[in-house]
Amino acid sequence: MLRIHFSPQDLFRVTVADRPMPLLELGLALCMLQRRDPSAVFTSWRRRLGISLPRSGQPQWQLFSPQGAGPLFLDPPSEGLAEGLDLVLSAPRSQVVTELQAFVNFDRPFTPWVRQLADQDAEAWQILEQAVRANYAGVITAAWPQIQAGFQAETAWRARILAQQGLEATLSGLSASARLDGLTLQANMVRDLDIHSQGLGLVLMPTLFWDEVLATYHPDGRVIVIYPAVTPLPLREPKSAEDPLSQLLGGTRAQALRVLVHQHTTTDLARELDVTPAAASMQARTLRQSGLIVSQRDGKAMWHWCTPLGLDLLTYNAA
Repeated sequence: MLRIHFSPQDLFRVTVADRPMPLLELGLALCMLQRRDPSAVFTSWRRRLGISLPRSGQPQWQLFSPQGAGPLFLDPPSEGLAEGLDLVLSAPRSQVVTELQAFVNFDRPFTPWVRQLADQDAEAWQILEQAVRANYAGVITAAWPQIQAGFQAETAWRARILAQQGLEATLSGLSASARLDGLTLQANMVRDLDIHSQGLGLVLMPTLFWDEVLATYHPDGRVIVIYPAVTPLPLREPKSAEDPLSQLLGGTRAQALRVLVHQHTTTDLARELDVTPAAASMQARTLRQSGLIVSQRDGKAMWHWCTPLGLDLLTYNAA
């Protein structure tokens, strides 16, 4: 059983993540690939992906458990592979040794290669870097547009539940087994794990590669509550050229609506769309007139974000 204990201060500091963590998704994908339980969603995906990944990626499998666990230094918060790998390879030795020892005490063998990682053997770390790159290319790179689309649809939906129904409904709805007991969130887990928040807040982080609630600590001290997205990756089809939302709104406006799941200024929107600020302002005006976004001026900046109608349209299109 997983138990996440939080304080009253955390009630005012619950947020929904604004972007996926690619190395976290990679780690959970490697955990899921090693599971052998029957799954209507993941079984075919595991079989197909498991035979397609290169041998050079296999060493990294030793560092992730089919129970959804792995050393924290392997999946730091980052926006991409380059930044994430820099953080992995520069992790302090004390952290690496502590986390590897805790992990092998959990359910993994202390293989010679893992011991070499703990001893900061240069060749062992080169093997790790090659494995991360190989697995990232095989698992994440091609699926990244689907991961982002699924993440954005899920976080938009979850943020709306938080705003309209409150914290209890939001936390209790994170998975089929999740329930709130006072200031403790409980969920099914094959092992017992207690996570204690320090009053710094909770970050709700959906994943497209796992099917139950997990939790870990952000480097800034907050608790990251990892939960399964309503539509996991194997159930998401790549967007075709006949994207219904693009047919309805036009390609640029459809992209703008997806971007505005999170607040952006006109300048930021122009950068995301790779258009001029004037063109971005025109697209925003059309979406606003259609009731799909709202806009608010703050000094010289104009901020835009989705309305409930816009979120409903995105969620339906992403299903």
